[in-house]
Amino acid sequence: MATANCLVTNDWICGEYLRTRTQELTDATVQHVGITTASVLLGLLVAFPLALLVRARPRWAGPVLGLTTLLYTIPSLAMFSLLLPFLGLSTALVVTGLVLYSLTILVRGVLAGLAAVPAETREAARGMGYGSGRLLWEVELPLALPALMAGIRMATVSTIALTTVGSVVGRGGLGNLIEDALPTFFKAQVLAASVLCVLLAVAADLLLLGLQRLLTPWTRVRVRAAAGGG
Repeated sequence: MATANCLVTNDWICGEYLRTRTQELTDATVQHVGITTASVLLGLLVAFPLALLVRARPRWAGPVLGLTTLLYTIPSLAMFSLLLPFLGLSTALVVTGLVLYSLTILVRGVLAGLAAVPAETREAARGMGYGSGRLLWEVELPLALPALMAGIRMATVSTIALTTVGSVVGRGGLGNLIEDALPTFFKAQVLAASVLCVLLAVAADLLLLGLQRLLTPWTRVRVRAAAGGG
């Protein structure tokens, strides 16, 4: 009986809410994951050529990095207002805004990864006849993966948090539930949506960390060798 009454007493922890709103929570979580995934992937597609441009033409570093930093400082409401005439009240509006926010992390992540590749490794590859394209894809990117994945992990966690802001246009995933609950301060809904956001961030970070370890087995070998040598 106490559990059933928790909706009436507006308790923070309410099993009845979780039982009766399972589909609503699931739909919001799926939307949240979809928006986050699309935003990070599109952000990476934009950030990668920008980072290559900066590396090839260092004089562009200031303008590119300055612009991405400036975009990150724009308040979300202002960003959505600027994009609204072009994209309307749509998921594309939220995704585009999140892509722009992710660039400051992702561009720097790609640059940091490429800068971490030893110069002697590049020279050895060139000596073996590697052209610039083959050098990038077969030598530099694999060695840059640890730093690059660290940037992707940061961008993903940040985007999961920022996705909630999309609730201002009804496309905020779990943020929609938080905004809907605030006028009446529906505690169980606020807590459930907030906890799910945190769990999504932790799960995404662990998943990407596992992917990083899978794609960079040589880093585990170095760690074991160092431990054995110690």
